[in-house]
Amino acid sequence: MRHRKHHGSLGLVTGHRRALLANLASALITHGRIETTQAKARAVRPYVEKLITLGKSGDLHSRRQALAKLRHRPIVDKLFDDIATAYSDRPGGYTRIIKTGFRVGDAAPMALIELVEAGYAAKPVKAAKPAAKKEAAPAKKEEAAPVEAEVAAAAADEAVEAVAEVAVEATEAEETKAADK
Repeated sequence: MRHRKHHGSLGLVTGHRRALLANLASALITHGRIETTQAKARAVRPYVEKLITLGKSGDLHSRRQALAKLRHRPIVDKLFDDIATAYSDRPGGYTRIIKTGFRVGDAAPMALIELVEAGYAAKPVKAAKPAAKKEAAPAKKEEAAPVEAEVAAAAADEAVEAVAEVAVEATEAEETKAADK
């Protein structure tokens, strides 16, 4: 019976679920924010928060416990040296989940999970960039036009040289035939 078992299985067997959570936690610690489904974000949140709390204790036993879960020493080092020290004064709530909409292929609800504060918070929004790209695009086309002209001129020069070489070879072949007769 499944009474009082409150963790979600995510449709995975135990080993696959543990591997998924370890990989998501490693990616979150490495990059500071990741985009995944809402269910996976909700599942990895307590996992990462417990790891950061382990990192705050900083002793050897805690480091070994984190290494047993994450399995990558550089990630554990970053967790204990950078992230745990940044959150040393914070009593909890190290992550936030932001809903981002639905995935195109299967309409799965997606979410960003990111580390809060301490330089790991949200990066600038990308909404302002498309307007800048439209203004910069004509400049790139103007720069590309001289380059295309240079490429066309170089191709024409190569074609002229190739024709000249063929003509020289033809005259040499005629001279050798005349000399043989």
